[in-house]
Amino acid sequence: MNIDTKTAIVTGSSSGVGAASCIEFAKRGWNVVINYSQNKSEAYKIEDTCKSFGVDTLVCQANVAKEEDCKRMVEDTINSLGRIDVLVNNAGTTRFCDYGNLEGLDKKDFQDLYEVNVIGAYQMVKFATPYLKKVNGAIVNISSISAISGVGSSIAYAASKGALSTMTLSLAHALAPEIRVNGVCPGFIQTRWTKGFLGDRYESVKKSIEKASLINKTSLPEDIARGIIYLAVDAVTTSGQLLTIDGGQLVNQGKI
Repeated sequence: MNIDTKTAIVTGSSSGVGAASCIEFAKRGWNVVINYSQNKSEAYKIEDTCKSFGVDTLVCQANVAKEEDCKRMVEDTINSLGRIDVLVNNAGTTRFCDYGNLEGLDKKDFQDLYEVNVIGAYQMVKFATPYLKKVNGAIVNISSISAISGVGSSIAYAASKGALSTMTLSLAHALAPEIRVNGVCPGFIQTRWTKGFLGDRYESVKKSIEKASLINKTSLPEDIARGIIYLAVDAVTTSGQLLTIDGGQLVNQGKI
């Protein structure tokens, strides 16, 4: 274990944005913690990719909705890699429901989403903070443009991401000056997860969003990962900010 090598924990990193972020950190020579809840085989594939850049890794099965899992992930990171310099709260979940169908969501739907999207992030911050303070580290929370627009896979999802964005700002105040805290608000991302839930509608939805954006593009996971790396590593005087990465969709509302 080389405790001089910086380490990043990325929750929900067996695929998509989380996986791309781990790879980007590894390319920079950082050790990485690859977290999965269920997708073990994919997590170990990402580990192999990261190790090809000569870094140390830790694959950790944990459900961030469970406080004991969050605590264990942080403890295992310290025991295995010796330090925590960046925490990326990427793990998230949703429940799909048409906005007009108020009967389609119940109390449990909101609780399930908040447990992962908001409380899970808070629990990770709580346990990682003592170690992040030692190195003047950084936290990046992955929110969504749904937190700004109010539109997304469901009202419960948008509400949870709105809460995460507000919590990001609160944590920036609470953890200053030792720890910088920022967030990323992605728009449509071309991921396997997105394709899975949209099914046959994927291409039509993608094209409509591209048409509604300023640059006629939607993001790849790597695009979001580069934004995360910027806030976590490069933007050393930036805290309390929410970076929107959506191809200019939100500022081009007139075309939507």
